[in-house]
Amino acid sequence: MYNYSFARTGIDAAYLAFDIPLEKTKEAVESLKLLHVGGFNVTMPCKTAVAGCVDALSPAAELIGACNTVTVGEDGKLTGHNTDGIGFVRNLAEHGVAISGKKLVVLGAGGAATAICAQAALDGAAEIAIFNRKDEFYPRGEQNVEKLRKAVPHCKVSITPLEDEAALAAAVGRCDILVNATKVGMKPLEAETLIDPKLLRPELVVADTVYNPKETRLICDAKAAGCAAAVGGIGMLLWQGVAAFKLFTGKDMPAQEVLEKFFL
Repeated sequence: MYNYSFARTGIDAAYLAFDIPLEKTKEAVESLKLLHVGGFNVTMPCKTAVAGCVDALSPAAELIGACNTVTVGEDGKLTGHNTDGIGFVRNLAEHGVAISGKKLVVLGAGGAATAICAQAALDGAAEIAIFNRKDEFYPRGEQNVEKLRKAVPHCKVSITPLEDEAALAAAVGRCDILVNATKVGMKPLEAETLIDPKLLRPELVVADTVYNPKETRLICDAKAAGCAAAVGGIGMLLWQGVAAFKLFTGKDMPAQEVLEKFFL
Protein backbone atom coordinates (compact mmCIF):
# COMPACT_ATOMS: atom_id res chain seq x y z
CA MET A 1 0.00 0.00 0.00
CA TYR A 2 2.94 2.36 0.56
CA ASN A 3 4.48 1.92 -2.89
CA TYR A 4 1.05 2.35 -4.51
CA SER A 5 0.51 5.54 -2.47
CA PHE A 6 3.98 6.88 -3.31
CA ALA A 7 3.13 6.51 -7.00
CA ARG A 8 -0.34 8.05 -6.62
CA THR A 9 0.99 11.07 -4.71
CA GLY A 10 4.06 11.66 -6.89
CA ILE A 11 6.62 10.78 -4.22
CA ASP A 12 9.94 9.37 -5.47
CA ALA A 13 10.40 6.65 -2.87
CA ALA A 14 10.32 2.89 -2.44
CA TYR A 15 9.14 0.76 0.47
CA LEU A 16 11.21 -2.37 1.07
CA ALA A 17 10.99 -5.23 3.57
CA PHE A 18 13.89 -6.67 5.56
CA ASP A 19 13.95 -9.64 7.93
CA ILE A 20 15.92 -8.57 10.99
CA PRO A 21 16.71 -10.94 13.87
CA LEU A 22 15.83 -9.42 17.24
CA GLU A 23 19.45 -9.51 18.41
CA LYS A 24 20.49 -7.45 15.35
CA THR A 25 17.96 -4.65 15.91
CA LYS A 26 20.47 -2.00 16.96
CA GLU A 27 22.77 -2.79 14.03
CA ALA A 28 19.81 -2.63 11.64
CA VAL A 29 18.80 0.81 12.93
CA GLU A 30 22.37 2.08 12.57
CA SER A 31 22.46 0.71 9.01
CA LEU A 32 19.21 2.46 8.11
CA LYS A 33 20.62 5.73 9.47
CA LEU A 34 23.75 5.23 7.37
CA LEU A 35 21.59 4.76 4.28
CA HIS A 36 19.71 8.02 5.04
CA VAL A 37 16.29 6.41 4.76
CA GLY A 38 13.27 8.65 5.07
CA GLY A 39 11.69 6.48 7.76
CA PHE A 40 10.78 2.89 8.50
CA ASN A 41 8.20 0.64 10.11
CA VAL A 42 8.91 -2.05 12.68
CA THR A 43 6.98 -5.23 13.35
CA MET A 44 7.28 -7.95 15.96
CA PRO A 45 9.51 -8.97 17.58
CA CYS A 46 11.57 -5.78 17.24
CA LYS A 47 9.11 -3.06 18.33
CA THR A 48 10.29 -2.83 21.92
CA ALA A 49 13.97 -3.08 21.01
CA VAL A 50 13.69 -0.25 18.48
CA ALA A 51 12.15 2.00 21.14
CA GLY A 52 15.52 1.84 22.90
CA CYS A 53 17.45 2.77 19.75
CA VAL A 54 15.77 6.04 18.77
CA ASP A 55 16.50 9.59 19.96
CA ALA A 56 12.95 10.44 21.02
CA LEU A 57 9.53 8.84 21.44
CA SER A 58 6.04 10.19 20.82
CA PRO A 59 3.76 10.30 23.90
CA ALA A 60 1.96 7.13 22.83
CA ALA A 61 5.17 5.25 22.01
CA GLU A 62 6.63 6.24 25.36
CA LEU A 63 3.56 4.96 27.18
CA ILE A 64 3.52 1.72 25.20
CA GLY A 65 7.27 1.19 25.38
CA ALA A 66 7.35 0.12 21.75
CA CYS A 67 7.18 1.73 18.33
CA ASN A 68 6.07 0.53 14.91
CA THR A 69 7.01 3.68 12.98
CA VAL A 70 10.24 5.69 13.00
CA THR A 71 10.70 9.05 11.32
CA VAL A 72 14.03 10.64 10.47
CA GLY A 73 14.49 14.38 11.01
CA GLU A 74 16.58 16.68 8.84
CA ASP A 75 19.25 16.48 11.53
CA GLY A 76 19.24 12.70 11.29
CA LYS A 77 17.59 12.18 14.65
CA LEU A 78 15.13 9.32 14.94
CA THR A 79 11.70 9.64 16.53
CA GLY A 80 9.72 6.54 17.39
CA HIS A 81 5.93 6.53 17.05
CA ASN A 82 3.24 3.93 17.55
CA THR A 83 0.38 4.16 15.06
CA ASP A 84 -1.31 0.90 16.07
CA GLY A 85 -3.54 2.62 18.63
CA ILE A 86 -4.17 5.51 16.24
CA GLY A 87 -5.26 3.02 13.59
CA PHE A 88 -7.62 1.30 16.00
CA VAL A 89 -9.27 4.55 17.14
CA ARG A 90 -9.57 5.79 13.55
CA ASN A 91 -11.11 2.49 12.51
CA LEU A 92 -13.78 2.92 15.18
CA ALA A 93 -14.37 6.51 14.09
CA GLU A 94 -14.91 5.35 10.52
CA HIS A 95 -17.74 3.22 11.90
CA GLY A 96 -19.24 6.13 13.81
CA VAL A 97 -17.83 5.15 17.21
CA ALA A 98 -16.02 7.68 19.44
CA ILE A 99 -13.65 6.74 22.27
CA SER A 100 -13.97 9.82 24.48
CA GLY A 101 -15.93 9.18 27.67
CA LYS A 102 -16.44 5.48 26.90
CA LYS A 103 -15.84 2.38 29.02
CA LEU A 104 -13.78 -0.31 27.32
CA VAL A 105 -13.11 -3.96 28.00
CA VAL A 106 -9.90 -5.08 26.28
CA LEU A 107 -9.05 -8.77 25.97
CA GLY A 108 -5.29 -9.28 25.97
CA ALA A 109 -2.23 -7.48 27.29
CA GLY A 110 0.20 -7.91 24.42
CA GLY A 111 1.54 -5.32 22.01
CA ALA A 112 -1.70 -4.56 20.18
CA ALA A 113 -3.69 -4.38 23.41
CA THR A 114 -1.12 -2.08 25.03
CA ALA A 115 -1.17 0.27 22.04
CA ILE A 116 -4.97 0.36 22.01
CA CYS A 117 -5.20 1.04 25.74
CA ALA A 118 -2.61 3.81 25.62
CA GLN A 119 -4.24 5.61 22.68
CA ALA A 120 -7.75 5.17 24.10
CA ALA A 121 -6.62 6.66 27.41
CA LEU A 122 -4.90 9.57 25.67
CA ASP A 123 -8.04 10.14 23.58
CA GLY A 124 -10.27 10.47 26.62
CA ALA A 125 -11.62 7.02 27.44
CA ALA A 126 -13.25 7.00 30.87
CA GLU A 127 -12.41 3.45 31.85
CA ILE A 128 -10.38 0.53 30.48
CA ALA A 129 -10.76 -2.93 31.98
CA ILE A 130 -8.07 -5.30 30.70
CA PHE A 131 -8.52 -9.07 30.89
CA ASN A 132 -5.57 -11.37 30.25
CA ARG A 133 -4.76 -14.95 31.14
CA LYS A 134 -2.71 -15.33 34.34
CA ASP A 135 0.39 -16.33 32.37
CA GLU A 136 3.98 -15.12 32.15
CA PHE A 137 2.80 -11.94 30.38
CA TYR A 138 0.40 -10.92 33.12
CA PRO A 139 3.04 -9.05 35.21
CA ARG A 140 3.89 -6.93 32.18
CA GLY A 141 0.21 -6.10 31.87
CA GLU A 142 0.19 -4.99 35.49
CA GLN A 143 3.20 -2.75 34.83
CA ASN A 144 1.46 -1.18 31.82
CA VAL A 145 -1.63 -0.50 33.94
CA GLU A 146 0.48 1.37 36.48
CA LYS A 147 2.11 3.42 33.71
CA LEU A 148 -1.28 4.36 32.31
CA ARG A 149 -2.65 5.28 35.72
CA LYS A 150 0.24 7.68 36.31
CA ALA A 151 0.33 9.15 32.81
CA VAL A 152 -3.44 9.48 32.27
CA PRO A 153 -5.01 9.76 35.75
CA HIS A 154 -8.46 10.71 34.44
CA CYS A 155 -8.83 7.22 32.93
CA LYS A 156 -9.63 4.36 35.31
CA VAL A 157 -7.50 1.37 34.27
CA SER A 158 -7.52 -2.15 35.71
CA ILE A 159 -6.33 -5.64 34.87
CA THR A 160 -8.07 -8.88 35.86
CA PRO A 161 -7.32 -12.53 35.09
CA LEU A 162 -9.28 -13.71 32.06
CA GLU A 163 -10.07 -16.88 33.99
CA ASP A 164 -12.36 -14.84 36.28
CA GLU A 165 -15.48 -15.44 34.21
CA ALA A 166 -17.80 -13.63 36.63
CA ALA A 167 -15.67 -10.47 36.58
CA LEU A 168 -15.46 -10.60 32.79
CA ALA A 169 -19.22 -10.99 32.42
CA ALA A 170 -19.83 -8.08 34.80
CA ALA A 171 -17.35 -5.84 32.98
CA VAL A 172 -18.77 -6.65 29.55
CA GLY A 173 -22.25 -6.02 30.91
CA ARG A 174 -21.45 -2.40 31.78
CA CYS A 175 -18.93 -1.42 29.11
CA ASP A 176 -19.56 0.51 25.90
CA ILE A 177 -16.86 -1.08 23.73
CA LEU A 178 -15.56 -4.66 23.81
CA VAL A 179 -12.19 -5.24 22.13
CA ASN A 180 -10.47 -8.52 21.28
CA ALA A 181 -6.73 -7.88 21.06
CA THR A 182 -5.68 -11.53 21.27
CA LYS A 183 -4.98 -14.12 18.58
CA VAL A 184 -8.19 -15.97 19.39
CA GLY A 185 -10.28 -15.90 16.23
CA MET A 186 -7.25 -15.76 13.94
CA LYS A 187 -6.55 -18.74 11.69
CA PRO A 188 -6.18 -21.54 12.76
CA LEU A 189 -8.29 -20.46 15.76
CA GLU A 190 -11.09 -19.03 13.61
CA ALA A 191 -13.77 -21.18 15.26
CA GLU A 192 -12.96 -19.84 18.73
CA THR A 193 -14.03 -16.84 20.79
CA LEU A 194 -13.35 -15.65 24.33
CA ILE A 195 -16.82 -14.19 24.78
CA ASP A 196 -20.04 -16.08 25.42
CA PRO A 197 -22.51 -14.76 22.79
CA LYS A 198 -25.08 -14.38 25.59
CA LEU A 199 -23.01 -11.42 26.89
CA LEU A 200 -23.49 -9.48 23.65
CA ARG A 201 -26.28 -6.91 23.51
CA PRO A 202 -27.63 -4.27 21.08
CA GLU A 203 -26.04 -1.30 22.90
CA LEU A 204 -22.54 -2.80 22.74
CA VAL A 205 -19.82 -1.97 20.21
CA VAL A 206 -17.59 -4.95 19.44
CA ALA A 207 -14.18 -4.58 17.79
CA ASP A 208 -11.56 -7.14 16.82
CA THR A 209 -7.90 -6.62 15.93
CA VAL A 210 -7.79 -9.89 13.98
CA TYR A 211 -8.06 -9.41 10.21
CA ASN A 212 -7.55 -12.97 8.96
CA PRO A 213 -10.33 -14.01 8.60
CA LYS A 214 -11.94 -10.65 7.85
CA GLU A 215 -14.86 -11.58 10.08
CA THR A 216 -13.94 -13.52 13.19
CA ARG A 217 -16.40 -15.60 15.14
CA LEU A 218 -16.66 -12.73 17.65
CA ILE A 219 -17.63 -10.29 14.90
CA CYS A 220 -20.14 -12.78 13.47
CA ASP A 221 -21.63 -13.29 16.93
CA ALA A 222 -21.84 -9.52 17.42
CA LYS A 223 -23.71 -9.08 14.16
CA ALA A 224 -26.08 -11.91 15.05
CA ALA A 225 -26.75 -10.27 18.42
CA GLY A 226 -27.58 -6.96 16.73
CA CYS A 227 -24.73 -5.06 18.39
CA ALA A 228 -24.49 -1.33 17.70
CA ALA A 229 -21.32 -1.94 15.67
CA ALA A 230 -19.19 -4.97 14.80
CA VAL A 231 -15.80 -3.71 13.64
CA GLY A 232 -13.24 -6.08 12.13
CA GLY A 233 -9.48 -5.64 12.28
CA ILE A 234 -8.76 -4.95 8.61
CA GLY A 235 -9.50 -1.24 9.05
CA MET A 236 -7.01 -0.97 11.91
CA LEU A 237 -4.34 -2.37 9.58
CA LEU A 238 -5.23 0.22 6.95
CA TRP A 239 -5.46 3.25 9.24
CA GLN A 240 -2.25 2.57 11.15
CA GLY A 241 -0.55 2.62 7.74
CA VAL A 242 -2.34 5.84 6.79
CA ALA A 243 -1.03 7.47 9.97
CA ALA A 244 2.51 6.26 9.29
CA PHE A 245 2.38 7.50 5.69
CA LYS A 246 1.44 10.97 6.97
CA LEU A 247 4.35 10.91 9.41
CA PHE A 248 6.75 9.82 6.68
CA THR A 249 5.65 12.18 3.92
CA GLY A 250 3.44 14.93 5.34
CA LYS A 251 0.85 13.89 2.75
CA ASP A 252 -2.42 12.00 2.96
CA MET A 253 -2.50 8.45 1.71
CA PRO A 254 -5.28 7.86 -0.87
CA ALA A 255 -6.96 5.71 1.77
CA GLN A 256 -10.17 4.89 -0.08
CA GLU A 257 -8.25 3.73 -3.14
CA VAL A 258 -5.91 1.64 -0.99
CA LEU A 259 -8.87 0.16 0.87
CA GLU A 260 -10.61 -0.90 -2.32
CA LYS A 261 -7.45 -2.15 -4.04
CA PHE A 262 -5.79 -4.09 -1.24
CA PHE A 263 -8.25 -4.76 1.58
CA LEU A 264 -11.72 -5.47 0.20
